[in-house]
Amino acid sequence: MPTFVRQVLVNAPVDVVFAFHEREDALPLLSPAFPPVRVVERTGGIEPGARVELRIGGLVRWIARHTAFERNRLFVDEQIEGPFRRWVHRHEFEPVGDATRLTDRITYEVPGGALVNRVAAWLLTPGLWQMFRHRHRVTKTWCERG
Repeated sequence: MPTFVRQVLVNAPVDVVFAFHEREDALPLLSPAFPPVRVVERTGGIEPGARVELRIGGLVRWIARHTAFERNRLFVDEQIEGPFRRWVHRHEFEPVGDATRLTDRITYEVPGGALVNRVAAWLLTPGLWQMFRHRHRVTKTWCERG
């Protein structure tokens, strides 16, 4: 199964960085302008059982459920309906002195088997890098400005 990992060092304490992700408006803030992402429905925050339905690019319906939560350490969301056979996104927070290492770790699988997944990883990785470059820039801006 392909795995995508991206890390950033945020010059803010872990509780500040984690709290940013708990904000009700965090997902819209973290979503890049293209493709447009609209929150259709949301129940709960980022604790287990919370659910969010998104419309991506006006066409793709994506429903995710949060499955794990450890305050100031991690939370996990998993696609329960959408374009992937499997999508698990771990958001990991690690204190590094007065800063925080934020790691986004995504394992995913598309329908079609191993060869199709190798090709999908090759095609999807540049878009994931771009998306997480944006997300981490926004996180740093919001958390580091105090």
